Amino acid sequence: MDITLNNVASMLFTSESVTEGHPDKMCDQISDAVLDACLAQDPRSRVACEVATKTGYVMLLGEITTEAEVNYDELAREVITGIGYDRAKKGFDGQTCGVLVAISQQSGDIALGVDEALEAKKGEMTEAEIEAVGAGDQGMMFGYACNETPELMPMPIYLAHKLARRLAAVRKDETLEWVYPDGKTQVTVEYEYGKPKRVDTALISTQHARDISQDEIREAMIRHVIRPILPEDLVDDDLKILVNPTGRFVTGGPMGDAGMTGRKIMVDTYGSMGRHGGGAFSGKDATKVDRSAAYAARWAAKNVVAAKLANRCEIQVAYAIGVAHPLSVNVETFGTGRVEDAQIVELVQDHFDLRPGAIIRDLGLRRPIFQQLAAYGHFGRDDLDLPWERTDRAEALREDAGL
Repeated sequence: MDITLNNVASMLFTSESVTEGHPDKMCDQISDAVLDACLAQDPRSRVACEVATKTGYVMLLGEITTEAEVNYDELAREVITGIGYDRAKKGFDGQTCGVLVAISQQSGDIALGVDEALEAKKGEMTEAEIEAVGAGDQGMMFGYACNETPELMPMPIYLAHKLARRLAAVRKDETLEWVYPDGKTQVTVEYEYGKPKRVDTALISTQHARDISQDEIREAMIRHVIRPILPEDLVDDDLKILVNPTGRFVTGGPMGDAGMTGRKIMVDTYGSMGRHGGGAFSGKDATKVDRSAAYAARWAAKNVVAAKLANRCEIQVAYAIGVAHPLSVNVETFGTGRVEDAQIVELVQDHFDLRPGAIIRDLGLRRPIFQQLAAYGHFGRDDLDLPWERTDRAEALREDAGL
């Protein structure tokens, strides 16, 4: 996010979300269902599961080391039908589709670095202290928080997710029986000097039955999805509403577009508000810092904002494979900090143990909690009790900052 945001008189920013029937999100959910199934039986499972899909076909591939016994074929079908793809007329049927499984064990070279942290090998840290785990790969991860919403999320992605969840809800409770599982939402917010001023545009694209007119779809989306979600104080007469802009969305899901795990990383995080290290989450156990460190960075950033040390906070952490301690920790508050960014770095390092083993311990990441995150975002979820969303260290941060 540009540091000049707070100095701009007016600007527009847009974020999108997708429903669970989107082909990429379908793959994310299968990947995380595999992870949960392994963790439920063996909490120390090592999982890296990717999924790809196209018309009538799903493929699971990756590396899994576990003592769990999982029927991957059956599990994939359960997820697909649970999403709502249970009839061919919707473009996909989880009961009759082809499922191919190509899964092997984790590479021994990777396991060598993960099983015991480099520092532990040197005798500098015991297993008992943090169940020493070296980072599963190199890379950098980002966490972000801002005071635009109660959940400390950017307003555009916050509203886009709420619209997507609402779109799924009116399908599942049969308020709108002609809505099918695939769908996308997009929200453009106008900012004034860094604060959300109004919603400029709301966009809904929903897969639908063949015999519904565009006028009926538009009226129903406005009445049942858009109006119940958008905050009244951010809506004015100039709001632009777009519904199925092409005029038709009958062919959806994997029939309309191929899907793959990990292609919606901005939907999963902050809607492009703030930077991203590039690593996806779904299908990875918590020794993969793409996932666990991103959760920890969000936890730390949210506590910094909750402590009122800054209005916006972005935290970057970087790792080397097999090494437990982060190579670097960086904090950016975009000119909104009440103390220096360098001081916040020290506070974060004092109050958050960012070694992978400690993150797994502190956030309880060996539990089967991940499939529920594979649609509608991993952060700012007001419908779930997630440990990295708690502001349990804000008071201590504030005290140590001298505020």
